[in-house]
Amino acid sequence: MTITKSTRYALYAAAEMAMAGEGLVTVAAVAKRYGIPEGALAKVFQQLVRSGLATGTRGIGGGYRLARPPAKITVLDILHVFERPRAPGGCLLHDGSTDCPQASACRLHWLFSEVDELVRSTYESVTLATLVRRAHRPAPTPALLQVGRRSRR
Repeated sequence: MTITKSTRYALYAAAEMAMAGEGLVTVAAVAKRYGIPEGALAKVFQQLVRSGLATGTRGIGGGYRLARPPAKITVLDILHVFERPRAPGGCLLHDGSTDCPQASACRLHWLFSEVDELVRSTYESVTLATLVRRAHRPAPTPALLQVGRRSRR
């Protein structure tokens, strides 16, 4: 599954708001951190507000925060705002179309449908709180990565 730039920007913005807690996050700060054009990011924040996932405060000292606790917002919630929904039973091999020309003979449809369902349920199970918690974990050291591997000689 590929995601649009807007979705990627929204995920960055949502993660920053989750890390800020009750504090406000500005478009300028997020744009600078991730190297995103401010105009594009401002539109993403507006969509997050319109969807009810964020709230905004105008003026000096203004910014954005999540409308609900990070543990109550999933990655899938954000994807639903920015990604085009596929028709139920749609074919991933044919742009989500339900009228697949090879539907009766296709041996791949079940595989892609199953993988799509696994991806969707993973996005649904990961909250912004989980995303932020995972981001704060230290990276494993090379010594830890070697544990359990047998050396070949």
